[in-house]
Amino acid sequence: MSQKTPHELPEQPRLHTNSQTISLSFESSLIQSCMRLDAPHELVLDYTRAMMGFLLFNPAPRHVLMIGLGGGSMLKYLHQHLPETQLTAVEINQAVIDMRQDFHIPPDSERLRVVCADGARFVRQPPHPYDVILVDGFTGQGLPEALCARSFYQHCRAALAPEGWLVANVQADTEQTREVMRRLGKAFGGQVIAVESDEGGNEIALAGSGLGLAQGLANFEARWSALAPVHQATLAVSSSRFQRALVKAVRLVPSNPAQ
Repeated sequence: MSQKTPHELPEQPRLHTNSQTISLSFESSLIQSCMRLDAPHELVLDYTRAMMGFLLFNPAPRHVLMIGLGGGSMLKYLHQHLPETQLTAVEINQAVIDMRQDFHIPPDSERLRVVCADGARFVRQPPHPYDVILVDGFTGQGLPEALCARSFYQHCRAALAPEGWLVANVQADTEQTREVMRRLGKAFGGQVIAVESDEGGNEIALAGSGLGLAQGLANFEARWSALAPVHQATLAVSSSRFQRALVKAVRLVPSNPAQ
């Protein structure tokens, strides 16, 4: 999930292996991605499971864009369980992409593409609209400004389909996080909710480009029941958090938010 601002040199990723897992980090000791050797498609880290919360709103997106690749945990999960979905991952650090075989990331195909590029620049002129954009671009120093700037979120919204969703991993309970949520709220007309991951340190923001929060709350139980069992297992911990966040957001958001 690495991402650098354009003027910085990419950090060198580091692999850590033991008898059960392989993980990726940068200059700090913070684990950026983790894979179980006996279950390479499983989402090990709780924040990656929480980022699948968009499935409660759109369980079968046609096009998904990921900004930040890391060990490809979410990419592999979606590739395995959403066989009709076209997947594009944009990663700025070629050294991270070069580790794709270590993390069992499938080769490029008609429905999967990994691009070495600046994600913030990519969304300025996307090749087509996306139903979901997943933003998980951290460095060893945290969330880069390029991936939480007001203009970035505006470009993301413009790159989404009319009923599309942006899902962003941000650091929990910091002044930067609060500013990020304000920027997201302005870019998406207040259609934003956030949940914290179990591991702490990560907050998952979900923003909709349509009037999706009220509909999401009204149809929550039906959507949950209709989810595939594998997605229910993935979202078992975070689903109730999303529901509570929806209840809170629907109370606060005007019935016709400014676009």
